[in-house]
Order: sequence, then C-alpha cells, then structure tokens
Amino acid sequence: MDDVERLRGRLFGIAYRMTGSATDAEEIVQDAWLRWQGVDRTAVRDADAYLARVVTNLSIKQLTSARARRETYVGEWLPEPVLTGQFDALGPLEVVAERESVSFALLLMLERLTPAERAAYVLHEAFAYGYRDVAELIGTSEANARQLASRAGKKLAAEPRREQPVDRAGWRKLVELFVAAARLGEIEELEQLLAADVVSRADSGGQVTAARNVVTGRSKVARYLSGAVRRFGGGIEAYLTEANGGPALVAAGPDGVVAIAFIAVGADGVTHVEFVMNPDKLAFATAQLSQIGGLSDLTW
Repeated sequence: MDDVERLRGRLFGIAYRMTGSATDAEEIVQDAWLRWQGVDRTAVRDADAYLARVVTNLSIKQLTSARARRETYVGEWLPEPVLTGQFDALGPLEVVAERESVSFALLLMLERLTPAERAAYVLHEAFAYGYRDVAELIGTSEANARQLASRAGKKLAAEPRREQPVDRAGWRKLVELFVAAARLGEIEELEQLLAADVVSRADSGGQVTAARNVVTGRSKVARYLSGAVRRFGGGIEAYLTEANGGPALVAAGPDGVVAIAFIAVGADGVTHVEFVMNPDKLAFATAQLSQIGGLSDLTW
C-alpha cells in the first residue's frame, strides 16, 4: 500500500483541523501524494514524519491564503462540516477528547489562532506529537513550538465555553420541538425554547438566501429561524444525525444536503444556532451521503 493511502486518515485529519475545510483537506492530501511521487524514498528516513510535515506546511500555506480571501467573503464564515458517526473521513472518534478535537465549536475557536499557533495546538493536542516532533513538523525550535502551543492554549481558554447537552435524548427532544415550532411559525413557542441571549449565524457565501450578519436575542432569532426554515421548499426533510463528532441537524433533499445546523443547548434553552448553507461547503457531506445509499440511512 502506498504510504499516503496508509496514512490518509491521519493526513486528512491534520489538514481538516488546520483549515476547517474538508475540501481544502482533500486537496492538500492529494498535493502531498503528488509530491511524494517525486521523492527519492531511499533518502526519507521516516515516511510518516515526512508526509505529516508536508501536509502541515501545505495547511499553513492554505490557511494563510484562505484568511486573505475571507476579507471579501460574503456574510459570516463558518467551518465546513463533516458527517461523522457511520462515516470514517475523520477516523474513529471513540472518546470525548477525539470528538472535541473536531467539534464545530472548537474549529470556530481555532480561527482566533495564528496559523503557526494552530499547527502547534493541533499537532500536540489532537495528535499527541511531542514538542520536539512538533518543532520538526512546522520547522521551528522545540522551545518555540512549546511557546506556540502554550499561547494557543491560553487564547482558547479565554474563550467562553458553550454548554453542551447533558444527554442525547434531551437534546433530541428539544431540537424536535424547535424544528416543529419553526416550521409551523409558532413564534411564542419557539421563543420559549431559546435562551435570552441566543445567537444565530448563517454561512451562505452569498449563494443562497440567509442573514449575512449575526442575529441575536430571543425575539429576533425566533422570527428569523421561523422564516428561514419555512423557506425550504418541498422535498426537503430534516434529519438528526452526527457531524463533527456531535449532534447536528441536516436538511437534505433529492439533490443532497442543503443545510447543516449545529445547535448548542444550555440550561436556559438553545444558546447558539449555526447554519452552514453555502453549497460549496456542503458538497463533501453530500458526497458522504452517496456512500451510504440514501437519506433514510442517516441516523443519530
């Protein structure tokens, strides 16, 4: 087996956590494979380390370029979601730490870091590389790698943590009520399910109709969400499934996924609703669905 294929899951995982984009991660792994074809293998002592270094550096380059492009991005920018659970794109997510390393909330927080800080954090925290290995992978000293990871950790610790659902059954029940109220336009009932300071973001990239700015507050969010849900045409169904290691709401139709929503729940109700609606960012999830033969097989 080719070394890139053998390591594909790890390489994709590094690139995805670094860029927040499954599409970019696939391209980075493909680029790494092309570069690997032109390498004198006898001169490479450790193929695993070599390929991880290539992917890390390509990811840093891509992230730097992507941030420049985001200055002209239309509306809110959100990470590109990946379906997990019965899908293996990110490998097994069997323990809490593995799930948290790809959570949508963490990917949003990682945007606060510089590319070098993000690389050090991802490699050390998500993939358990020692600081000496991190230094070699990103091309710096061990002391600087340690400092980069430390700064990243402090920045992330300063970010407010979102409350997570106590149990999946409770989350499911609340979200089912949430969707039903939004579909029926029952604004008062919907407001009762939302926290007073609820926040909603939508990433459409300007390609579909969605709020381009953050919507905050129980009343405004309730009216916005009700209108947004009711705009979906016939043939679109909502499915409770798993994305990025946690519960998510997927809206899909005959042509694939049209939206993925991450709904955070706290003691006072729904605190955050993030919609990914940019068709370009849903192509990967749609391709994943084709692997299992249909929407009816989506489970959570």
